[in-house]
Amino acid sequence: MNSLTIRVCLSQILSIAAINYFPALLPNFQAEWGLTNTEAGWISGIYFGGYAASVPILVSLTDRVDPRKIYLLSAGLGAISLIGFGFVAQGAWTATAFRLLAGISFAGTYMPGVRALSDSIRGANQSRAITFYTASIGVGNALSVFLAGWLTAHFGWRWAAILMGLCPVAGVVLFAFAVRPQQPQTVDQAVRTSFLDFRPALRNRSALGYMLGYAAHCWELFGFRSWMVAFMFFSLSLQPQINFKLSPQGLVTIILLAGVPASILGNEGALHWGRRRSITIVMLISGLIGCFIGFAAGLTFIIVVGFCLAYWIAIITDSGSLTAGLVSAARAEAAGRTMALYSFVGLSMGFLAPLAVGAVLDISGGGIAGWGLAFATLGLVAMSGAVWLRLFRNNKEG
Repeated sequence: MNSLTIRVCLSQILSIAAINYFPALLPNFQAEWGLTNTEAGWISGIYFGGYAASVPILVSLTDRVDPRKIYLLSAGLGAISLIGFGFVAQGAWTATAFRLLAGISFAGTYMPGVRALSDSIRGANQSRAITFYTASIGVGNALSVFLAGWLTAHFGWRWAAILMGLCPVAGVVLFAFAVRPQQPQTVDQAVRTSFLDFRPALRNRSALGYMLGYAAHCWELFGFRSWMVAFMFFSLSLQPQINFKLSPQGLVTIILLAGVPASILGNEGALHWGRRRSITIVMLISGLIGCFIGFAAGLTFIIVVGFCLAYWIAIITDSGSLTAGLVSAARAEAAGRTMALYSFVGLSMGFLAPLAVGAVLDISGGGIAGWGLAFATLGLVAMSGAVWLRLFRNNKEG
Protein backbone atom coordinates (compact mmCIF):
# COMPACT_ATOMS: atom_id res chain seq x y z
CA MET A 1 0.00 0.00 0.00
CA ASN A 2 1.61 3.26 -1.16
CA SER A 3 1.75 6.54 0.76
CA LEU A 4 -1.05 8.14 -1.28
CA THR A 5 -3.44 5.32 -0.39
CA ILE A 6 -2.51 5.56 3.29
CA ARG A 7 -3.07 9.31 3.45
CA VAL A 8 -6.36 9.18 1.56
CA CYS A 9 -7.56 6.37 3.85
CA LEU A 10 -6.66 8.40 6.94
CA SER A 11 -8.47 11.41 5.51
CA GLN A 12 -11.61 9.36 4.97
CA ILE A 13 -11.48 7.87 8.47
CA LEU A 14 -11.49 11.38 9.93
CA SER A 15 -13.98 12.83 7.45
CA ILE A 16 -16.78 10.37 8.31
CA ALA A 17 -16.76 10.98 12.06
CA ALA A 18 -20.50 11.75 11.92
CA ILE A 19 -21.50 8.43 10.37
CA ASN A 20 -22.33 6.52 13.56
CA TYR A 21 -22.76 9.38 16.01
CA PHE A 22 -26.55 9.02 16.20
CA PRO A 23 -26.84 5.18 15.94
CA ALA A 24 -24.21 4.78 18.69
CA LEU A 25 -26.28 6.95 21.02
CA LEU A 26 -29.70 5.86 19.78
CA PRO A 27 -30.90 4.47 23.17
CA ASN A 28 -29.86 7.77 24.82
CA PHE A 29 -31.84 9.87 22.34
CA GLN A 30 -34.86 7.57 22.51
CA ALA A 31 -34.95 7.99 26.29
CA GLU A 32 -34.30 11.77 26.29
CA TRP A 33 -36.53 12.74 23.35
CA GLY A 34 -39.15 9.98 23.62
CA LEU A 35 -38.55 8.73 20.08
CA THR A 36 -40.47 5.76 18.69
CA ASN A 37 -38.50 3.04 16.89
CA THR A 38 -39.83 4.34 13.58
CA GLU A 39 -38.66 7.90 14.37
CA ALA A 40 -35.26 6.60 15.45
CA GLY A 41 -35.02 4.58 12.23
CA TRP A 42 -35.96 7.67 10.24
CA ILE A 43 -33.19 9.77 11.81
CA SER A 44 -30.66 6.98 11.25
CA GLY A 45 -31.82 6.40 7.71
CA ILE A 46 -31.98 10.06 6.62
CA TYR A 47 -28.18 10.11 6.72
CA PHE A 48 -28.20 7.72 3.79
CA GLY A 49 -31.17 9.47 2.25
CA GLY A 50 -29.04 12.62 2.06
CA TYR A 51 -26.28 10.55 0.54
CA ALA A 52 -28.56 8.96 -2.06
CA ALA A 53 -30.17 12.27 -3.03
CA SER A 54 -26.89 14.12 -3.56
CA VAL A 55 -24.54 11.43 -4.82
CA PRO A 56 -25.75 11.42 -8.47
CA ILE A 57 -24.72 15.08 -8.78
CA LEU A 58 -21.59 15.10 -6.63
CA VAL A 59 -20.03 11.94 -8.06
CA SER A 60 -21.08 12.62 -11.66
CA LEU A 61 -19.22 15.91 -11.32
CA THR A 62 -15.98 13.95 -11.02
CA ASP A 63 -16.23 13.25 -14.77
CA ARG A 64 -15.34 16.89 -15.39
CA VAL A 65 -14.42 18.52 -12.04
CA ASP A 66 -11.37 17.75 -9.91
CA PRO A 67 -12.58 15.23 -7.25
CA ARG A 68 -10.30 17.00 -4.77
CA LYS A 69 -12.51 20.11 -4.73
CA ILE A 70 -15.66 18.08 -4.16
CA TYR A 71 -14.01 16.10 -1.36
CA LEU A 72 -12.71 19.11 0.55
CA LEU A 73 -15.99 21.03 0.45
CA SER A 74 -17.98 17.96 1.45
CA ALA A 75 -15.71 17.07 4.36
CA GLY A 76 -16.13 20.63 5.60
CA LEU A 77 -19.89 20.14 5.50
CA GLY A 78 -19.43 17.07 7.70
CA ALA A 79 -17.78 19.23 10.35
CA ILE A 80 -20.69 21.69 10.20
CA SER A 81 -23.23 18.87 10.59
CA LEU A 82 -21.66 17.61 13.81
CA ILE A 83 -20.96 20.98 15.40
CA GLY A 84 -24.44 22.19 14.46
CA PHE A 85 -26.00 19.05 15.95
CA GLY A 86 -24.20 19.67 19.22
CA PHE A 87 -25.31 23.29 19.49
CA VAL A 88 -28.83 23.17 18.02
CA ALA A 89 -30.45 19.68 18.01
CA GLN A 90 -33.55 19.52 20.23
CA GLY A 91 -35.59 16.62 18.90
CA ALA A 92 -36.50 14.51 15.90
CA TRP A 93 -36.81 17.31 13.31
CA THR A 94 -33.61 19.21 14.10
CA ALA A 95 -31.71 15.93 14.45
CA THR A 96 -33.02 14.88 11.03
CA ALA A 97 -31.81 18.12 9.44
CA PHE A 98 -28.24 17.76 10.69
CA ARG A 99 -28.10 14.06 9.88
CA LEU A 100 -29.22 14.94 6.35
CA LEU A 101 -26.26 17.34 6.02
CA ALA A 102 -23.92 14.64 7.34
CA GLY A 103 -25.17 12.22 4.68
CA ILE A 104 -24.56 14.77 1.92
CA SER A 105 -21.03 15.17 3.27
CA PHE A 106 -20.45 11.41 3.02
CA ALA A 107 -21.69 11.45 -0.58
CA GLY A 108 -19.09 14.05 -1.47
CA THR A 109 -16.17 12.21 0.14
CA TYR A 110 -16.63 8.45 -0.31
CA MET A 111 -16.85 7.96 -4.07
CA PRO A 112 -14.85 11.09 -4.98
CA GLY A 113 -12.13 9.53 -2.82
CA VAL A 114 -12.46 6.30 -4.81
CA ARG A 115 -12.22 8.34 -8.03
CA ALA A 116 -9.07 10.13 -6.80
CA LEU A 117 -7.43 6.76 -6.12
CA SER A 118 -8.61 5.02 -9.29
CA ASP A 119 -7.39 7.95 -11.41
CA SER A 120 -3.97 7.84 -9.75
CA ILE A 121 -3.34 4.09 -9.48
CA ARG A 122 -3.57 1.64 -12.37
CA GLY A 123 -3.08 -2.07 -12.88
CA ALA A 124 -3.31 -4.81 -10.25
CA ASN A 125 -2.63 -2.37 -7.41
CA GLN A 126 -5.82 -0.44 -8.18
CA SER A 127 -8.11 -3.18 -6.80
CA ARG A 128 -6.07 -3.43 -3.61
CA ALA A 129 -5.94 0.34 -3.13
CA ILE A 130 -9.71 0.61 -3.50
CA THR A 131 -10.23 -2.31 -1.11
CA PHE A 132 -7.99 -0.70 1.52
CA TYR A 133 -9.90 2.54 1.05
CA THR A 134 -13.23 0.74 1.41
CA ALA A 135 -11.91 -1.06 4.50
CA SER A 136 -10.87 2.28 5.99
CA ILE A 137 -14.57 3.15 6.11
CA GLY A 138 -14.82 0.35 8.67
CA VAL A 139 -12.14 2.03 10.78
CA GLY A 140 -14.01 5.32 10.49
CA ASN A 141 -17.22 3.56 11.53
CA ALA A 142 -15.54 2.09 14.59
CA LEU A 143 -13.88 5.39 15.52
CA SER A 144 -17.24 7.15 15.23
CA VAL A 145 -18.94 4.68 17.59
CA PHE A 146 -16.05 4.79 20.08
CA LEU A 147 -15.79 8.57 20.19
CA ALA A 148 -19.56 9.00 20.48
CA GLY A 149 -19.73 6.65 23.47
CA TRP A 150 -16.53 7.77 25.20
CA LEU A 151 -16.99 11.51 24.75
CA THR A 152 -20.65 11.36 25.75
CA ALA A 153 -19.75 9.50 28.95
CA HIS A 154 -17.28 12.26 29.88
CA PHE A 155 -18.77 15.45 28.42
CA GLY A 156 -22.37 14.73 27.39
CA TRP A 157 -23.75 14.20 23.90
CA ARG A 158 -23.67 17.88 22.86
CA TRP A 159 -19.97 18.36 23.52
CA ALA A 160 -19.30 14.93 22.04
CA ALA A 161 -20.79 16.11 18.73
CA ILE A 162 -18.88 19.41 18.83
CA LEU A 163 -15.54 17.76 19.59
CA MET A 164 -16.12 15.06 16.95
CA GLY A 165 -16.69 17.88 14.45
CA LEU A 166 -12.95 18.56 14.64
CA CYS A 167 -12.23 15.20 12.97
CA PRO A 168 -13.52 16.21 9.49
CA VAL A 169 -11.54 19.45 9.81
CA ALA A 170 -8.39 17.35 10.25
CA GLY A 171 -9.50 15.21 7.30
CA VAL A 172 -9.75 18.30 5.10
CA VAL A 173 -6.19 19.33 5.97
CA LEU A 174 -4.77 15.85 5.40
CA PHE A 175 -6.53 15.32 2.07
CA ALA A 176 -5.51 18.78 0.85
CA PHE A 177 -1.84 17.92 1.35
CA ALA A 178 -2.12 14.29 0.21
CA VAL A 179 -3.87 14.79 -3.15
CA ARG A 180 -2.58 17.22 -5.72
CA PRO A 181 -4.99 19.40 -7.72
CA GLN A 182 -5.73 17.92 -11.14
CA GLN A 183 -7.14 19.43 -14.29
CA PRO A 184 -10.42 17.81 -15.37
CA GLN A 185 -9.91 15.23 -18.08
CA THR A 186 -10.52 16.48 -21.59
CA VAL A 187 -13.84 15.18 -22.83
CA ASP A 188 -15.73 15.75 -26.04
CA GLN A 189 -18.93 17.75 -26.26
CA ALA A 190 -21.13 14.62 -26.31
CA VAL A 191 -19.84 13.60 -22.88
CA ARG A 192 -20.17 17.15 -21.52
CA THR A 193 -23.80 17.39 -22.53
CA SER A 194 -24.61 14.06 -20.86
CA PHE A 195 -23.60 15.11 -17.36
CA LEU A 196 -26.57 13.37 -15.67
CA ASP A 197 -27.33 10.92 -18.46
CA PHE A 198 -27.00 7.53 -16.79
CA ARG A 199 -27.94 5.47 -19.83
CA PRO A 200 -24.32 4.47 -20.57
CA ALA A 201 -24.04 3.07 -17.03
CA LEU A 202 -27.37 1.24 -17.31
CA ARG A 203 -26.32 -0.32 -20.62
CA ASN A 204 -23.21 -1.73 -18.92
CA ARG A 205 -24.60 -5.14 -17.95
CA SER A 206 -21.63 -6.16 -15.80
CA ALA A 207 -21.68 -2.89 -13.84
CA LEU A 208 -25.45 -3.19 -13.39
CA GLY A 209 -24.99 -6.57 -11.71
CA TYR A 210 -22.61 -5.06 -9.19
CA MET A 211 -25.01 -2.16 -8.58
CA LEU A 212 -27.92 -4.43 -7.74
CA GLY A 213 -25.69 -6.67 -5.65
CA TYR A 214 -24.47 -3.59 -3.80
CA ALA A 215 -28.06 -2.53 -3.14
CA ALA A 216 -28.79 -5.85 -1.42
CA HIS A 217 -25.49 -5.60 0.46
CA CYS A 218 -26.22 -2.06 1.68
CA TRP A 219 -29.72 -2.98 2.85
CA GLU A 220 -28.20 -5.56 5.17
CA LEU A 221 -25.10 -3.60 6.15
CA PHE A 222 -26.72 -0.30 7.10
CA GLY A 223 -29.83 -1.90 8.55
CA PHE A 224 -27.78 -4.00 10.96
CA ARG A 225 -25.16 -1.37 11.76
CA SER A 226 -27.77 1.28 12.56
CA TRP A 227 -29.49 -0.98 15.10
CA MET A 228 -26.59 -3.06 16.45
CA VAL A 229 -26.04 -0.97 19.59
CA ALA A 230 -29.78 -0.91 20.35
CA PHE A 231 -29.97 -4.68 19.78
CA MET A 232 -27.19 -5.26 22.31
CA PHE A 233 -28.91 -3.00 24.84
CA PHE A 234 -32.08 -5.04 24.34
CA SER A 235 -30.25 -8.33 24.82
CA LEU A 236 -28.62 -7.00 28.01
CA SER A 237 -32.00 -5.89 29.33
CA LEU A 238 -33.11 -9.52 29.24
CA GLN A 239 -30.17 -10.46 31.49
CA PRO A 240 -29.97 -7.72 34.18
CA GLN A 241 -27.83 -9.92 36.39
CA ILE A 242 -24.93 -9.73 33.90
CA ASN A 243 -22.31 -7.09 34.70
CA PHE A 244 -20.44 -6.77 31.42
CA LYS A 245 -17.30 -4.62 31.60
CA LEU A 246 -17.54 -3.22 28.08
CA SER A 247 -20.47 -1.05 27.02
CA PRO A 248 -22.44 -1.96 23.88
CA GLN A 249 -20.69 0.96 22.16
CA GLY A 250 -17.30 -0.50 23.09
CA LEU A 251 -18.29 -3.93 21.84
CA VAL A 252 -19.61 -2.53 18.56
CA THR A 253 -16.35 -0.61 18.11
CA ILE A 254 -14.41 -3.89 18.34
CA ILE A 255 -16.85 -5.65 16.00
CA LEU A 256 -16.60 -2.90 13.37
CA LEU A 257 -12.80 -2.99 13.53
CA ALA A 258 -12.88 -6.75 12.97
CA GLY A 259 -14.58 -6.04 9.67
CA VAL A 260 -11.53 -4.19 8.33
CA PRO A 261 -9.30 -7.24 7.72
CA ALA A 262 -12.39 -9.20 6.65
CA SER A 263 -13.03 -6.78 3.78
CA ILE A 264 -9.37 -6.85 2.70
CA LEU A 265 -9.13 -10.64 2.85
CA GLY A 266 -12.47 -10.94 1.07
CA ASN A 267 -11.09 -9.04 -1.90
CA GLU A 268 -7.93 -11.15 -1.94
CA GLY A 269 -10.09 -14.26 -1.97
CA ALA A 270 -12.19 -12.80 -4.78
CA LEU A 271 -9.05 -12.16 -6.85
CA HIS A 272 -8.01 -15.78 -6.32
CA TRP A 273 -11.31 -17.68 -6.66
CA GLY A 274 -13.31 -15.34 -8.87
CA ARG A 275 -15.05 -12.16 -7.79
CA ARG A 276 -18.67 -13.00 -8.53
CA ARG A 277 -18.42 -16.53 -7.17
CA SER A 278 -16.87 -15.33 -3.90
CA ILE A 279 -19.39 -12.51 -3.44
CA THR A 280 -22.29 -14.90 -4.06
CA ILE A 281 -21.12 -17.37 -1.40
CA VAL A 282 -20.57 -14.62 1.18
CA MET A 283 -24.00 -13.07 0.51
CA LEU A 284 -25.75 -16.38 1.07
CA ILE A 285 -23.88 -16.99 4.33
CA SER A 286 -24.55 -13.51 5.72
CA GLY A 287 -28.19 -13.66 4.67
CA LEU A 288 -28.71 -16.95 6.51
CA ILE A 289 -27.19 -15.51 9.70
CA GLY A 290 -29.43 -12.45 9.39
CA CYS A 291 -32.53 -14.67 9.25
CA PHE A 292 -31.96 -16.05 12.75
CA ILE A 293 -29.72 -13.65 14.70
CA GLY A 294 -32.57 -11.51 16.04
CA PHE A 295 -34.28 -14.58 17.48
CA ALA A 296 -31.06 -15.29 19.47
CA ALA A 297 -31.37 -12.12 21.59
CA GLY A 298 -32.37 -14.10 24.68
CA LEU A 299 -29.30 -16.32 24.66
CA THR A 300 -26.33 -15.71 26.97
CA PHE A 301 -25.04 -12.23 26.15
CA ILE A 302 -21.55 -13.35 25.17
CA ILE A 303 -23.12 -15.69 22.60
CA VAL A 304 -25.19 -12.79 21.24
CA VAL A 305 -21.99 -10.75 20.89
CA GLY A 306 -20.38 -13.67 19.07
CA PHE A 307 -23.30 -13.84 16.63
CA CYS A 308 -23.07 -10.07 16.02
CA LEU A 309 -19.34 -10.42 15.31
CA ALA A 310 -19.89 -13.33 12.92
CA TYR A 311 -22.73 -11.51 11.17
CA TRP A 312 -20.75 -8.31 10.72
CA ILE A 313 -17.72 -10.16 9.34
CA ALA A 314 -19.97 -12.01 6.89
CA ILE A 315 -21.65 -8.77 5.82
CA ILE A 316 -18.47 -6.78 5.31
CA THR A 317 -16.38 -9.47 3.61
CA ASP A 318 -17.78 -8.67 0.15
CA SER A 319 -17.86 -4.89 0.55
CA GLY A 320 -14.49 -4.14 -1.05
CA SER A 321 -14.99 -6.80 -3.72
CA LEU A 322 -18.25 -5.23 -4.89
CA THR A 323 -16.73 -1.75 -5.23
CA ALA A 324 -13.57 -3.06 -6.90
CA GLY A 325 -15.74 -5.04 -9.31
CA LEU A 326 -17.79 -1.98 -10.18
CA VAL A 327 -14.67 0.13 -10.82
CA SER A 328 -13.18 -2.56 -13.06
CA ALA A 329 -16.46 -2.87 -14.99
CA ALA A 330 -17.01 0.89 -15.45
CA ARG A 331 -16.15 2.38 -18.84
CA ALA A 332 -13.70 5.27 -18.70
CA GLU A 333 -15.94 7.82 -20.44
CA ALA A 334 -18.74 7.26 -17.89
CA ALA A 335 -16.80 6.19 -14.79
CA GLY A 336 -18.11 9.02 -12.60
CA ARG A 337 -21.72 8.45 -13.61
CA THR A 338 -21.37 4.70 -13.11
CA MET A 339 -19.97 5.22 -9.61
CA ALA A 340 -22.71 7.76 -8.90
CA LEU A 341 -25.47 5.36 -9.90
CA TYR A 342 -23.82 2.56 -7.92
CA SER A 343 -23.74 4.74 -4.82
CA PHE A 344 -27.29 6.01 -5.33
CA VAL A 345 -28.76 2.52 -5.67
CA GLY A 346 -26.80 1.17 -2.72
CA LEU A 347 -27.22 4.02 -0.28
CA SER A 348 -30.92 4.39 -1.08
CA MET A 349 -31.17 1.00 0.60
CA GLY A 350 -29.06 2.42 3.42
CA PHE A 351 -31.81 5.02 3.92
CA LEU A 352 -34.70 2.55 3.77
CA ALA A 353 -33.27 -0.35 5.79
CA PRO A 354 -32.92 1.38 9.21
CA LEU A 355 -36.43 2.78 8.77
CA ALA A 356 -37.76 -0.68 7.86
CA VAL A 357 -36.15 -2.28 10.94
CA GLY A 358 -37.69 0.38 13.19
CA ALA A 359 -41.10 -0.01 11.56
CA VAL A 360 -41.06 -3.81 11.96
CA LEU A 361 -40.11 -3.40 15.63
CA ASP A 362 -43.02 -1.00 16.19
CA ILE A 363 -45.56 -3.10 14.27
CA SER A 364 -44.49 -6.34 15.97
CA GLY A 365 -44.42 -4.80 19.44
CA GLY A 366 -40.71 -5.45 19.87
CA GLY A 367 -39.48 -8.34 21.98
CA ILE A 368 -37.40 -11.25 20.74
CA ALA A 369 -39.84 -12.09 17.96
CA GLY A 370 -39.84 -8.46 16.81
CA TRP A 371 -36.05 -8.32 16.60
CA GLY A 372 -36.02 -11.67 14.85
CA LEU A 373 -38.47 -10.54 12.18
CA ALA A 374 -36.73 -7.16 11.78
CA PHE A 375 -33.31 -8.67 11.13
CA ALA A 376 -34.77 -11.44 8.98
CA THR A 377 -35.90 -8.75 6.54
CA LEU A 378 -32.22 -7.81 6.20
CA GLY A 379 -31.05 -11.37 5.60
CA LEU A 380 -33.67 -12.21 3.00
CA VAL A 381 -32.90 -9.13 0.91
CA ALA A 382 -29.16 -9.77 1.22
CA MET A 383 -29.52 -13.23 -0.31
CA SER A 384 -31.26 -11.71 -3.33
CA GLY A 385 -27.93 -10.08 -4.20
CA ALA A 386 -26.63 -13.45 -5.34
CA VAL A 387 -29.50 -13.64 -7.82
CA TRP A 388 -28.81 -10.19 -9.29
CA LEU A 389 -25.11 -10.96 -9.73
CA ARG A 390 -26.04 -14.12 -11.58
CA LEU A 391 -28.64 -12.52 -13.85
CA PHE A 392 -26.67 -9.39 -14.80
CA ARG A 393 -23.30 -10.46 -16.05
CA ASN A 394 -21.44 -10.68 -19.31
CA ASN A 395 -21.18 -14.14 -20.85
CA LYS A 396 -17.41 -14.07 -20.50
CA GLU A 397 -17.74 -13.65 -16.74
CA GLY A 398 -19.29 -17.06 -16.33
